Amino acid sequence: MEECSFCKKKVAKNNTLMFVKNDGKIRFYCSSKCEKNDKMRVARKVKWVRKKW
Repeated sequence: MEECSFCKKKVAKNNTLMFVKNDGKIRFYCSSKCEKNDKMRVARKVKWVRKKW
């Protein structure tokens, strides 16, 4: 099970979107909604994100 890099939701490995940055860091997303929001917003300020920090 992978964890979404934006909302911290557990998702199956075959249902994730994987984004590899130029510096080698790998980010997993549960949906395109999380992928788009990660590029625009801070997760702490979004109400629908689970709080784990």
